[in-house]
Amino acid sequence: MVDSFFIPGWADNSSANSSACVKNDGFKYPLYSTVFSIVFVVGLITNVMAIYIFTCSLKLRNETTTYMMNLVVSDLLFVFTLPLRVFYFINQNWPFGSMLCKVSVSLFHTNMYGSIFFLTCISVDRFLAIVHPFRSRALRTKRNAKIVCVAVWVLVLSGSLPTGFMLETTSREKNKNNATFCFENFSSKQWKSHLSKVVIFIEIVGFVIPLLLNVCCSIMVLQTLRCPQTISRGGKLNKTKILRMIIVHISIFCFCFIPYNVNLVFYALVRTKTLKGCFVESVVRTIYPIALCIAVSNCCFDPIIYYFTSETIQNSIKKKKSQIDRSYEVKFSEPLQSETSSNLQCNLRNLKAKVFHSDPSE
Repeated sequence: MVDSFFIPGWADNSSANSSACVKNDGFKYPLYSTVFSIVFVVGLITNVMAIYIFTCSLKLRNETTTYMMNLVVSDLLFVFTLPLRVFYFINQNWPFGSMLCKVSVSLFHTNMYGSIFFLTCISVDRFLAIVHPFRSRALRTKRNAKIVCVAVWVLVLSGSLPTGFMLETTSREKNKNNATFCFENFSSKQWKSHLSKVVIFIEIVGFVIPLLLNVCCSIMVLQTLRCPQTISRGGKLNKTKILRMIIVHISIFCFCFIPYNVNLVFYALVRTKTLKGCFVESVVRTIYPIALCIAVSNCCFDPIIYYFTSETIQNSIKKKKSQIDRSYEVKFSEPLQSETSSNLQCNLRNLKAKVFHSDPSE
């Protein structure tokens, strides 16, 4: 039994070559249950904090924060499904029904490719603001940002929902008990008929084009920062901040999404018999769970991008921190002041008693 969040059903390949290969991916179940539990806790806390800052603390909202808020929504939708996945990977049984299985698979794709598109929107917006600050003023508006976000949601959902709802839960006998499986039962017929075409479309539109846009925008921003006019306009400090922002953005984008999407290409080549052999199948089987866990971790890394991308968010966090520090100072200084005041009053009373009630014969 082998899982696949995008193309479940490796186990459905019943060819002699596949059955002769030794499966070596049993490590994935404890890996998934552990990593997904961590991602659920960390992702829930950080994204709830992010949405609190966006909705309650930020007084100034712009097009960048619009993209970020949509990215938070995408992350939270996926994070809420993780407990179901953890339960499944621990018990290797899906008792939640076919509909929740389909929704869970769809939300995985929505989160991954929604994150890719919204991060790309942030990168393009930064490019326009730095490279074309005056000419882009008419484009960089909150209204246009909302239109772009709606277009992203339509594009992502139109690809992820059909993929998820093509999936059906299956029941098999496991240890003399019937177990229902999710995430792993696309038939070979489905795969050979159209899923390979879906992978090609998803990889080009959902990964390759956004990756090229992110890299090209970052390169042009760096080239602009090298110009003397930019240095005189923004100063060394702003240049350092932007450079750090780009490094964090590209590092997280590449770390989270390149391993999974590259492995998905090889997965497709193996399933369509373009690549044959037990060694290739074994390598792809081994890499896939690790790449998937890395991809899922983007829910935890996205709040880091919020912090480095928006100076408004940094100021908001620093303001909250200073307020907490002041409250602690007040909390601990009041008892100290009260104790000092009471000691002073006590000393004054003792001194008064000695002056007015002392023995004259002494």
